[in-house]
Parts: sequence; structure tokens; C-alpha cells
Amino acid sequence: MTQEKKQTQQPQMDQPGATAEETTEAVTEEIVAEEAEKPQEISLEEELQAKLKQEQDNYLRLAAEYDNFRKRNQKEREALYNDVQAETVAKFLPVYDNLARAMATQTADEAYKKGVEMTMAGLKEVLQKIGVTAFGQVGDTFDPNRHNAVMHVEDESQAENTVMEVFQEGFQLGEKIIRFAMVKVAN
Repeated sequence: MTQEKKQTQQPQMDQPGATAEETTEAVTEEIVAEEAEKPQEISLEEELQAKLKQEQDNYLRLAAEYDNFRKRNQKEREALYNDVQAETVAKFLPVYDNLARAMATQTADEAYKKGVEMTMAGLKEVLQKIGVTAFGQVGDTFDPNRHNAVMHVEDESQAENTVMEVFQEGFQLGEKIIRFAMVKVAN
């Protein structure tokens, strides 16, 4: 209750000729006035609680957005790393192919042959260490997601969709295909 209301009501109660009814009415009015002020205080408190709850919600949303950004950024970095690694390996595959052809060539020089074999073994070891695997062997079942069929042959002695010959091995890094295997397939 404000000071003015108290001052205006106080003289009524202190007046010498005030009856008990008038005094009771004055006290009742004072109580009603105090009660009228309480909901304003409660509504202010409720308003502050609502604002606090909204700010907490905003904070949690911002924290979740940041966490999502961090995870997305991490995935993008890993994907970029895998893409760069796959591109680098793809640039070495012609060297692998040349070494494979050199090994298949007949030569009388045993030191030369041993040097090519050692170089090829070293290259295969490096590819294996970084997670690159070769695929596309004779007898495999043709898979269009991994093989590139450049020739088809009718052969009754072979099962349908069987790799008959491999012209160029395929390579993959994890689940990513770096190069498809070029094969001849039996129909």
C-alpha cells in the first residue's frame, strides 16, 4: 500500500468519533489494497522467470548449434583429408601399372627383374599401410559398383557375370573407390 493511502486511512481510524464499523472498513480496505499490489509483484516475478527461461533456452540452442557446427566441421575435414589422400594415390597408380607391366615382361637380366620386384613390393607395402586395397581378380563376380566391363565374352564353361580377365586392377581407400577395375566378363 502506498504512503498516501495509509495517511488518508490513518486519520479515519484515529478519529475520536470513529465507530467500530468504520475502523473495520478501513482495515478491510487496507488489506484489499495490499492484496491488489501482490499480484503485480508475482506477475513481475513470473515475467522475470519467463525471461530467464527464454534466455536459458536461447543459450541451450546456441550451444547445440555450436556443437553441430563443430561436428559438421570435423566431418568436412575428415572428408577433405580422405579426398586428398585418394587423389594422391590416384596419381601414383600409373607408376604401379608400369611396374606391373615391367614385372610381366620377360628379361634375361635377373638383377633388373629383382629390382623391379622389390620396387613393386615396396609400393604395395606403402599402399597397404595407408589403407589402399587392390581388387579385381580373375574369377570374381562382376560388380558394376567396382568393375568396369570393357569386354564381354560368351563362355559356357564359366558362370554368368564372372571376371575372365583383368586389364587393370581397381583400388579403393576404405569404402571410396579410387579406380574401377577394367575387366572382361563372361556372359
